[in-house]
Amino acid sequence: MTQASASANQDDSRPFVPPPDEPLFLNRDLQWLRFNERVLHQAIDERTPLLERVRFLAIFSSNLDEFFMKRVGGLRRQVDAGVATVAHEQMTPQALLEEIRRHVIPLTHRKAECYRNHILPALQDLGIQLLHYRDLDDQDREFVNDWYRRDVFPVLTPLAVDPGHRFPFISNLSLSLGVMLRRPDKADRLFARVKVPEVEVMDQWCQIGDTMRFVSLEDVIEAHLGDLFPGMEIRQVLPFRVTRNADVEQEHEDAEDLLMQIQHQLRERRFAPVVRLQIGTNPDRKLLEYLCDEMEVRPDDVYETEGLINYGSLHQIADLPLGEHHFVPFAPIVPPRLADDSQDIFSVIRKGDVLVHHPYESFDASVERFVREAASDPNVLGMKQALYRTSGDSPFIPELIRAAEAGKQVAVLVELRARFDEARNIVWAHKLEDAGVHVAYGVVGLKTHTKVTLIVRKEQDGVRCYAHIGTGNYHSKTARLYEDIGLLTCDPLITRDVVDLFNAITGQSLHKQYQKLLVAPLSMEDRFLELIEREIELHRPDRPGRIIAKMNQLQDREMIRALYRASQAGVKIDLIVRGFCTLRPGVKGMSENIRVMSVIGRFLEHSRIYYFGRGKSPDKPLKGEFFIGSGDWMRRNLHHRVEAICPVEDRPLRGRLWNILQTALEDRRQCWDMGADGDYTLRQPDKLPEDSSAALGTHQALINLALQSARRDESGTDRSNRAPQGRKTGG
Repeated sequence: MTQASASANQDDSRPFVPPPDEPLFLNRDLQWLRFNERVLHQAIDERTPLLERVRFLAIFSSNLDEFFMKRVGGLRRQVDAGVATVAHEQMTPQALLEEIRRHVIPLTHRKAECYRNHILPALQDLGIQLLHYRDLDDQDREFVNDWYRRDVFPVLTPLAVDPGHRFPFISNLSLSLGVMLRRPDKADRLFARVKVPEVEVMDQWCQIGDTMRFVSLEDVIEAHLGDLFPGMEIRQVLPFRVTRNADVEQEHEDAEDLLMQIQHQLRERRFAPVVRLQIGTNPDRKLLEYLCDEMEVRPDDVYETEGLINYGSLHQIADLPLGEHHFVPFAPIVPPRLADDSQDIFSVIRKGDVLVHHPYESFDASVERFVREAASDPNVLGMKQALYRTSGDSPFIPELIRAAEAGKQVAVLVELRARFDEARNIVWAHKLEDAGVHVAYGVVGLKTHTKVTLIVRKEQDGVRCYAHIGTGNYHSKTARLYEDIGLLTCDPLITRDVVDLFNAITGQSLHKQYQKLLVAPLSMEDRFLELIEREIELHRPDRPGRIIAKMNQLQDREMIRALYRASQAGVKIDLIVRGFCTLRPGVKGMSENIRVMSVIGRFLEHSRIYYFGRGKSPDKPLKGEFFIGSGDWMRRNLHHRVEAICPVEDRPLRGRLWNILQTALEDRRQCWDMGADGDYTLRQPDKLPEDSSAALGTHQALINLALQSARRDESGTDRSNRAPQGRKTGG
């Protein structure tokens, strides 16, 4: 498989003509910060259950951690390399870093204000107290002291810096206490570092007995520093947390040493430069200068943090078992087509494609079942799967190993370059290889991001192939939290494409022509550009062109220019983009026919759905074309990753996809509208009935539809895969 560089031929008679003095694109990093601002709003929004607001505060902070590791780290590396300009960017890397800081500081203030003025008082009203050690009464203090002496003190390792001890290594995202000490008979000051044990070692909040009172581990350790430095005078204490660059520069890839290279990059990332130093408020300036000098931190990379330094510790509070203050529990339903356990899953798929929608429909009862039955079925000859990310206790690994041990041909693509999951994927790769599974590490120069599984089965009329093509990872835990779509099919044209795709991934196949799949980096962008061009050509006043696209991010400039051109031609375009979008909607003469919206809420909107009207009547949308798959309209997805987008052709399944899109488009509870300047406005329910889908929001509306589907199945009246009731689909 090689990278494609050609783009679809543009109709020169209708070129895109940008309005004068109008910027065409927004900056992706600043737009990402606006996305995280929408996440923060979930913590502020009093309509969100209280403990879920606490969780969103933690999610906002962990999102920002990753942003600094990946994006700020990359920009910092460009600055250090002397890069003055970046293609297609108006700002230099240094100017962008300064602009990012101007956006991040107000966001961190809003986070602290949310915690101080909204979360803490609301928790207090509920009887949950997050206390300082100094405010504990004698009885509570004795309880905490006993816990500290028993569970915490033995784990701590104070590290002093003196002529015999170098400045200690500070690991990424670790929380530490910087301590300035003085011997009673000396005038000089000594520095020591105490690392706060991480969440994998112990809880970050000490729960006082059976009460709902908590004190932070960091606060307890600081209160007991005298136990760690007996006889020393403690002059200053500064809590701090470092973020290191995870955008490690890659050397030229060679397929033979890819595993060794990834292991080297993991080691290099561990010791990468610090790109952010978070500190407590009102720091001692000499202590701060000392830290910055030792870790080579620039002043602009220092961020004073109010409240907590590690807001990620709030996950522990968010996990408190107070059901009425969480989202109403919802157990994914078994897809109606798969509810009959007496039928094997392959006979069900032979009767027609099965569309599954997670987390509303069970991942275990569909995707996991597909692999589980294949592993135990004596008629299955071979299994192939592309693993980008999977859970630590993945059910897929043991099933694939079991299949290999049973003599089946099993091949697995393990993407070693899945950022922050590299170490786990290396472990899985070794386990699979030890069991006799054929393991490939991907295509040189490309990440394999596609989510596909292939099953080869011997049947009475010959060998038949079955496939699962999805929008999300084979990750059982995130399948309950991320919204994704999957298609189970035995369509011979699709499965033949999947066979060719695996041959291209695992072997040296140069196959480039796919009959139904849109495969990146070979043909996906060209095909999407052709589909947009067709909407322009077919656009008529009575049958207007129509495009709806749902994705995670939108950034590819070629795709954006094509969408602008379609808008200028009168094509109506709706873009449901959960994360950042660099297209500017609603600009007169350029994009006034384009709307961009973002749905943020209980589940992470992760599916990619693409719809093209195909010149059909607006009241018959199901005559258009629908696609699902793993790729966003991002340059990295279209040019630097192996991706697969699949058509969905069965009419009932198209009806379900249409309903999913319409539910998001009509949402007036958790949907944000984007303006031409990149700012977002949260929609309001206005005077809608409280129980209407639009007022409930996308996630609750789809939960309700799933529960209705389950009730119909229990009554025995509906085992079809038809569109949910209650909405006209036309067609």
